[in-house]
Amino acid sequence: MNTETVHDGDRAFTFPSLCDALRWLGLVCLSLWLSGCATGSYSGSPAGQWVTIQQGDTLGKIARDADIPLLRLTRFNPGVKIRDLKVGQRILVPTASERAPSGGPYRYQLRPGDTYSKVGRYFGASPQRILAANTGLNPNDLKVGVLISVPLNGGPSRSAPIGRASAGSLVARPDPGPLKKPRQLWRWPATGQVVREFGTNNNGQLAPMQIRTGTNSVASAPAKGQVRFADTMRQLGNVVIIHHSGNLQSVLAQCGEILVKVGQQVAPGTPLCRVARDHAGQNELLFDVRHGGKPINPRDILEKR
Repeated sequence: MNTETVHDGDRAFTFPSLCDALRWLGLVCLSLWLSGCATGSYSGSPAGQWVTIQQGDTLGKIARDADIPLLRLTRFNPGVKIRDLKVGQRILVPTASERAPSGGPYRYQLRPGDTYSKVGRYFGASPQRILAANTGLNPNDLKVGVLISVPLNGGPSRSAPIGRASAGSLVARPDPGPLKKPRQLWRWPATGQVVREFGTNNNGQLAPMQIRTGTNSVASAPAKGQVRFADTMRQLGNVVIIHHSGNLQSVLAQCGEILVKVGQQVAPGTPLCRVARDHAGQNELLFDVRHGGKPINPRDILEKR
């Protein structure tokens, strides 16, 4: 594993490479978003539409109906609180072709009535920066359906670049209470050598377990659960998040090809993704376990080996 002596987002002392650290911060940010379930108030896919929240709606349900990641939906609605939706609120549901990496730039599809100023006000972005990022388009003749780049101004309330956010603000979560170990210990998600254990690095930040695997290795579900996220995160490659019983979540990052879909139920050993080759030419899987959103040592619930 590479080391560096002292930037994601779609992430004097010596510690694991800064790229690795940013991957971890991106993983922390991503795994904080947990979806809910409820009966929707609309028919068909809401993708690409403005949706008015009605009784029983949740962002998790809307994201599943639109077949997009929950994180992307929340980032397209700055200021909307995931667990405090109000009846009558209007939210923007992105299409599958739109993207919202941490810190931007967003890939946004123009809608009727859009101007650079209107889009900038919505996302907290500078119209001048949007203009500069889309030099091939005439701002006075914008076409509905065209994808544009929206650079963000930054700031913690506007999906700030992960590398600039404090680690403490990303990991602060309510106390989930004592961990109850599952009756059956979890399987290891991949075979190979643990090249980094879970723990605090020299920078005082928690780092996930890192498992070095062979070429073309497949990572699998460590326990029964439901896939809640299966998409790309900048600096993390493809990421799969599974929710398990006991208020536990597993996060597998630096995946290549994803082999499951959001909403899919998985059993222990179900193939989730192929392990990708990292910047150093190694096939290494980042494995994170959370209890109520708080990181725990995977070895606390993994089979002994």
